[in-house]
Amino acid sequence: MHILVVNDDGPPSNQSSPYVHSLIDTLQKAGHTVSVVLPHVQRSWIGKAHIVGQTLTPTYFRPGTLHEDDGVTSDRPFDDGGEEWVLMDGTPASCVQIGLHHFFKERGPVDLVVSGPNYGRNTTAVFALSSGTIGGAMEGAMSGARSVALSYAFDSREHDPDVIRAASELSTRLMEKLVGEWPDDVHLYSINVPLREDVGRNKIVYTEMLQNRWLTGSSFEELPPEEDDHDPNADEQFIREGGEGHAEALPPRRLHRRFKWAPNFQDVRKAVSDAQKGDGWEVLQGNITVTPLVANFWHLPHYTGEIKL
Repeated sequence: MHILVVNDDGPPSNQSSPYVHSLIDTLQKAGHTVSVVLPHVQRSWIGKAHIVGQTLTPTYFRPGTLHEDDGVTSDRPFDDGGEEWVLMDGTPASCVQIGLHHFFKERGPVDLVVSGPNYGRNTTAVFALSSGTIGGAMEGAMSGARSVALSYAFDSREHDPDVIRAASELSTRLMEKLVGEWPDDVHLYSINVPLREDVGRNKIVYTEMLQNRWLTGSSFEELPPEEDDHDPNADEQFIREGGEGHAEALPPRRLHRRFKWAPNFQDVRKAVSDAQKGDGWEVLQGNITVTPLVANFWHLPHYTGEIKL
């Protein structure tokens, strides 16, 4: 197969993108032609977005040693015929578009778009609706390509190369099977693979996506406010306009408020625990989950007719 690989974590990095090189290496060893277009930096939680008005410029990446951060980036294509990945200053969905329509024509049509493996699980609606990994696969599906969103659910940030390799080998075999049996009503699959030593022996199950919500508070933390310094020119103008003796009457300034994205996943954990079923629950049991999806927001058909005010 000709497989286009994108992700939302960016080029290989033990800190932020520790799995993509292993999967690509495994796909290549299985005999597949692999084309790679990745965001040039981390682009998680961006969904299926495109950045309006931005001109995308590629750079080129030569992968280094597996599990080492020694790849090389170039502003221009490499001329030595070696392996070359494309990095785009855009979103995962943009990487799909660029990969499908603007690069790799000499390799023939793309048979499968693989978005991932994500650094972390993508279970439940709360994660899925914002996931750049699933967004990339959605873009592939909306472009008419069979697409898979692949996510690795880790219990530890200590990246065991043997466990990652086992997960990549299992993922490759699973995706090969799904492509060989692809039903007409499935647009994309969301796959979650727990990174555990026994990953190759655990069950692979079809699951529904748990429909959960944010329920308790904001996903943003308000940082301590900062009081802006007064603009001396504006202060002088105010004093002159008001005459002598009015310096103490300078208008008060509102504090400058700042907010940091800091979601509290308590709602997700509780929903998964309470459900005792679904994608999040099965991953907690160590099982590999396969969730068939359609790439749309489906309307509720029983709401019909005119609305009168």
